Amino acid sequence: MKIEKIKKTGKKYKIVLDNDLTFTTYDDVLINNGLLYNKEIDQSLLNEIVLETSFYDIYYKCVNYITKKLRSEKEISEYIDSYNVSDTDKSKTILKLKSIGLINDTNYAKAYISDKINLSSDGPIKIKNELLKHNIDSNIIDEIISNIDPNINLEKIKKLIIKKTKNSKYTGYTLKQKVVNDLINLGYDKSDVLNIYDNLDIKDSSQIDKDYDKFYKKYSLKYTGSELNKKIKSKLYQKGYSMDMINDIVK
Repeated sequence: MKIEKIKKTGKKYKIVLDNDLTFTTYDDVLINNGLLYNKEIDQSLLNEIVLETSFYDIYYKCVNYITKKLRSEKEISEYIDSYNVSDTDKSKTILKLKSIGLINDTNYAKAYISDKINLSSDGPIKIKNELLKHNIDSNIIDEIISNIDPNINLEKIKKLIIKKTKNSKYTGYTLKQKVVNDLINLGYDKSDVLNIYDNLDIKDSSQIDKDYDKFYKKYSLKYTGSELNKKIKSKLYQKGYSMDMINDIVK
């Protein structure tokens, strides 16, 4: 058999043989096998080309899958399993993707942790547990998390406590227990949460309403408009309320 025509069709190449047999393959296969116009191809080489094309079919599917979103090795393995792929081609695909850096669980963990720390409410314990589901080595996870400024998580805890206590229908001990449990479920250390909660001097939302009414009645006799609001805000702040709570009630 001899190659009569080679034509590019999209990302692949259409090969036409002199016996009218046609097949499509990739430029990698063309290069690897020296497929040129007028080249003689026997049945053995044709079989090799078919097998190699099958490998590149799944390889380029994986490349496209990864370019849309960074993936762990486990995700790629499961993705390949969704196709009818031989164990040999699966291993070969993963090895090739690793060799060019498209599969790198350390980089995946770094990106995942960075996104969760900066873009979500998740704490380090929950983040680690999610990465363990991807079969990421726990030592890798611990090392990356240990390099994060601890003040970042402490500040997140503080903001979450303020958010969850603001205008809550719960009060006192019930409010504290609910907020603490919520943050533990989000993956934060219990001792850190309790320490920050106790130092925030949380005021119940019902109490700020009462204090607002008291200050409004007192200072509205002397001030109006922005001056009145400024005075009330100052007094509420002196009482220990957060600015978020104050701004929510003083419009």
